Amino acid sequence: MGSYREHALDGATAVDLVVALYDGIIRFLYAAIEAVEQGDAEGRRAAVKRALDIIIHLQARLRMDVGGKPARVLSEFYASIFAVILKGSQSASKAKFQYAIDCVRNVRDAWREVAREQNLGGDAHHSAATILALTEPRPELPAGSSWTA
Repeated sequence: MGSYREHALDGATAVDLVVALYDGIIRFLYAAIEAVEQGDAEGRRAAVKRALDIIIHLQARLRMDVGGKPARVLSEFYASIFAVILKGSQSASKAKFQYAIDCVRNVRDAWREVAREQNLGGDAHHSAATILALTEPRPELPAGSSWTA
């Protein structure tokens, strides 16, 4: 017998699944903040690992050959947000985790807009433009990054 979460994703579109992954990142980052508040270094590391695992999964699934500029922008976003979360974990910084949450939430909201457009019969080009237009604020960029969305 599957869990509620498994059944909740039955019939989900690819975009719905991406939104669910972003929700997972946000949930784990809130857990990391809670662990920092409680002085629980092990809990912080575990929550950060789960968030970073999702980011790695999303990064690995990007199709640069098909996705063009939106895929490149998302790749840089994932690398940048990964760096912010790592810095937050190293310094046990609730502020860095909150900043990462805000950035991820903003991009998640862009994906939700894509889902809404697709449900209304929108085209993929317009959906990609939505992702590019709605990916602010920009996370702190690692050296050499050209993330410009």
